[in-house]
Amino acid sequence: MIEELENEKLLQKFEQIADRLSEKGYAIVDNFLEAQEVRNLLDVLSHHQEQGTFKKAGIGASSQLQVDKEVRGDYIRWIEPQNALPPTQVFLDRMDEVMHYINRTCYLGLKDYEFHFTVYPPGSVYKRHIDQFKTNDHRKLSFICYLNEDWLPEHGGNLRLYLPKENGEEEVDILPIAGRLACFRADLIPHEVLVATRHRYSLTGWMLDQLKELTFL
Repeated sequence: MIEELENEKLLQKFEQIADRLSEKGYAIVDNFLEAQEVRNLLDVLSHHQEQGTFKKAGIGASSQLQVDKEVRGDYIRWIEPQNALPPTQVFLDRMDEVMHYINRTCYLGLKDYEFHFTVYPPGSVYKRHIDQFKTNDHRKLSFICYLNEDWLPEHGGNLRLYLPKENGEEEVDILPIAGRLACFRADLIPHEVLVATRHRYSLTGWMLDQLKELTFL
């Protein structure tokens, strides 16, 4: 009975993602991860930090990668699914379910996904950009799942979406609270990460219309 209720809750979240993507081009879902799942993923993130496997994030596709801390100040650790620790695998399995649900309901032809752990130190930002590369258009949807426990508005660090309107743009600010999922069209919606007063943690990734190993060929 408990498992059935949990599955129904997840299905409602998947429906919320698909419906809002179709209507607005973006979706915000709270409690996509439960509190214990957030803590488990934070333990994995800390483990990777202790191993020294985070690297300064760059700008652009791999062949044109540049590092500019004034534009982008985060550190990332790419997830290798074959080596994922159990809490990370739970997350990846859920994203796999999301991908298949979106394909059934939105007909986007998604084939794969890629994710990394992300750490923004206090004072760092990621200035306005679009996630789809000019030389590689396989990123279709962007996903960010936040891991920030006890996050308050005064901590800052909002994700700001710039949504197109008939006479300009509408700004939507999203507070990066633990368990919250933000999803939006990678090819259409400019966005930025605003400055925060404390470390800001997330799992960030994209759903692709091509197998991951083929996207940069």
